[in-house]
Amino acid sequence: MTVFLVGAGPGDPGLITARGLELIRACDVLVHDRLVADELVAEAPEDAIRIGREQLEQEEISRLLVL
Repeated sequence: MTVFLVGAGPGDPGLITARGLELIRACDVLVHDRLVADELVAEAPEDAIRIGREQLEQEEISRLLVL
């Protein structure tokens, strides 16, 4: 399994890097926090598992990322 950490920038979805957007569009699982724009979350494949905002608190998301 390969894991990529993609920074979403300062909140403007238009400022994500081309490579970051490419990775989001190809992911199997997207773990994100409340700072990621909805437009970027929507770029994940339809069948990708999305973990974030509604399911977990920030501390839980951070803990998940270091496991």
